[in-house]
Amino acid sequence: MSEGASLWALFTSSFLAATLLPGGSEAALFAVLKLHPGQQWLALGVATLGNTLGGLSSYLIGRVIPQKQSLRGLPMLQKYGSPALLLSWVPLIGDPLCVAAGWLRFNLLLATLFIALGKFARYWVIAVTVV
Repeated sequence: MSEGASLWALFTSSFLAATLLPGGSEAALFAVLKLHPGQQWLALGVATLGNTLGGLSSYLIGRVIPQKQSLRGLPMLQKYGSPALLLSWVPLIGDPLCVAAGWLRFNLLLATLFIALGKFARYWVIAVTVV
């Protein structure tokens, strides 16, 4: 697979994995790093960007949920605020964290920063084990 096609597939996989849809992008990152080892930083950036944008789509879903409803896990999220979004990469809890952050109207810039940092850290750990 060409480098460009590999990176687009990685972006798509990373984006979809961070939405409420099931899926994982770690295998895609692993494959891209094996096929194109010289593109480690570009692959990390593409995976992080896709996964962050997917997380932000969940955040935006939370913004449109009427605040009349109650969401689980809010006390923990309210206690720690945006830094709790460092855990947005964790399977099963990451997507609901992003939705809840949107519902709680967390600052978009801070939410984006912490989502991106958490997701980059996860991908970086994968990348250093491959290369």
